Amino acid sequence: MAVRPNPKKDTSSDYRRNAMRAEVAAETQRLKSYLAPTVEMQDLFLEDIEIKLAGAHRTVHVIVDLPEDQSGGVSLDRIAAAAQVISDAMDNDPGDDGRPYNLEVSSPGVSRPLTERRHWRRNTGRMVSVSVERGDDVMGRLVSVDDDGITLIPELPVKKGMKAKQGDPVHLAFGTIRKGRVEVEFAHLEDDPAGEDAPDDETTAEEA
Repeated sequence: MAVRPNPKKDTSSDYRRNAMRAEVAAETQRLKSYLAPTVEMQDLFLEDIEIKLAGAHRTVHVIVDLPEDQSGGVSLDRIAAAAQVISDAMDNDPGDDGRPYNLEVSSPGVSRPLTERRHWRRNTGRMVSVSVERGDDVMGRLVSVDDDGITLIPELPVKKGMKAKQGDPVHLAFGTIRKGRVEVEFAHLEDDPAGEDAPDDETTAEEA
């Protein structure tokens, strides 16, 4: 009886892929610790760092936001100033291995999921959509955030062409929220063109 060959799985490529992921994760965490004080000195919050490798080249994407107690979005001028300071810090990084990199600095933008308490607080007053563990999704105006959850005034469904109606305030515990996001409103785009309802504000430093 003929036996179909059973080629061995190429584990070498898996090993390299896993090693690269581990390297990126470790470098991301190291850069977060190294750059956080620099970002804080600009009165900004280091939201995240994303690193992409292409051979010997790196793209380092630094995402910054305003502190929790500040409203609005990060302006283009502040992004540009932060990019220069972060670039200088990376050029003088004692832990850097010398590989060339491109630095990108941006604000989170409206597409950022609301996953942390500070995200909700930063968007108090905005229209948000919330998916909950049980029951229907809720859309409404976020009015307050406490240690346990959020309070919003829901928008009640109405027939097309009718003015939106608001329901009674609803408190949702963080443990019941699966995910949340900000709903884009044209009024906020006009009032706050550099805010979080605008596209990501991005500045790319020169290649190092």
